[in-house]
Amino acid sequence: MPEGHTLHRLARRQQRVFGGEPVRVSSPQGRFADGAAVVDGMVFAKAEAWGKHLIQHYRPLGTTGRAGRRMIHVHLGLYGSFTEAPAPLAAPVGQVRLRIEGPQVGTDLRGPTACELFTPTDLDELIARLGPDPLRRNADPTPMLAAIARSRRPIGALLMDQKVVAGIGNVYRAEVLFRARIDPYREGRSVPAADVAAVWDDLVGLMRIGVRRGRIHVVRREDDRGPGSYAPDRPRTYVYRRAGEPCRICATTVRTAELDGRNLYWCPTCQI
Repeated sequence: MPEGHTLHRLARRQQRVFGGEPVRVSSPQGRFADGAAVVDGMVFAKAEAWGKHLIQHYRPLGTTGRAGRRMIHVHLGLYGSFTEAPAPLAAPVGQVRLRIEGPQVGTDLRGPTACELFTPTDLDELIARLGPDPLRRNADPTPMLAAIARSRRPIGALLMDQKVVAGIGNVYRAEVLFRARIDPYREGRSVPAADVAAVWDDLVGLMRIGVRRGRIHVVRREDDRGPGSYAPDRPRTYVYRRAGEPCRICATTVRTAELDGRNLYWCPTCQI
């Protein structure tokens, strides 16, 4: 599942290629045909991300205020993806849930978990369910710090809970805990507040790099030695997907286990 930096980068890209332009919107697959018809011909006003959720804003042609504005909410889930091509787009291939075509560029969405019309109330309710997003400007980490400080759940589970902090996936979870030298099984309430605040700051910095570069970068320069990436075209990591390999810092074997249905990776020597 794409992590939050991917969604923010996607929102910026769609804003850049469609923003301020009238667009044709359709659902070649048919599952979103009614929703697509509502915004078809409207101006693509903006795109934004909240954690792992993409929100597209549309306004009626010839208007500038909020009257008549509509939104589309997309959650890519495990299999969703957008593909882009110059306009006019060729005949759709596969199960295209949503097609957006501007004057110069078009994009097709396939396989999302969610693709639906949203109202302002829907958006408010979504935001209320999410923890702070490290990539949102002026995001306040206070709710995350408070939730972790009172929880008996493992810190490794809390960081994956979108109600605690939005946009964090398995890679960032594993890597920021390693960088902070925190055992992922420690109860949230046992982790000093200053350490949790440092994790937040690290997430902000690392995820901004992810947006800027288009890929995750987590290994500090002084530690960037030893084994390469866990797979071709994947980031070099400290522990993620490196089970059974030596830790880059202490050479202890990296461990893995399942926590709340997701694979967890950590170094039992460095993370205490």
